Amino acid sequence: MSTPALYQAFARYNRAMNDAVYAVCADIPDAARKADRGAFFKSVHGTLNHLMFGDHAWMNRFDGGSRPTPGTGVDLFSDFDAMRAARTALDDEITAWAAALTESWLSETVAWTSRTDNLTFNQPRWILVSHMFNHQTHHRGQLTTILTQMGHDVGVTDFPKLV
Repeated sequence: MSTPALYQAFARYNRAMNDAVYAVCADIPDAARKADRGAFFKSVHGTLNHLMFGDHAWMNRFDGGSRPTPGTGVDLFSDFDAMRAARTALDDEITAWAAALTESWLSETVAWTSRTDNLTFNQPRWILVSHMFNHQTHHRGQLTTILTQMGHDVGVTDFPKLV
């Protein structure tokens, strides 16, 4: 099992990388952010929206919240500035939530049902928390590829250098 300190470090990394990505994206015209780049979620904007959706879904499972989760591929935000503000607020929530994690809570097994395939799983929370942070890193990797192809550099992405 993983320790709360690991997830607290992941929360700091998540925030640092989101700040870096959004800073780069803020300088890109809206039409270019929303242009289909052939990525899984088509565009920079679509991928940023998917990251918000995924974090909403997982955090709702973890803390019983009611953040909007309209479905995979459905944009939560059409306006970049509104999405950036919501991202900052969500990163605040994730950081505070991670600070309160306990080994006991992480070790508990929970049942959850995937809306994607309607299958129910029973897994320890530490696996699900690990997945949330891994999911973020995976899709930010897609974003950094798209941004690099567009001629933008988000800078250092190495975990040990940012936490």
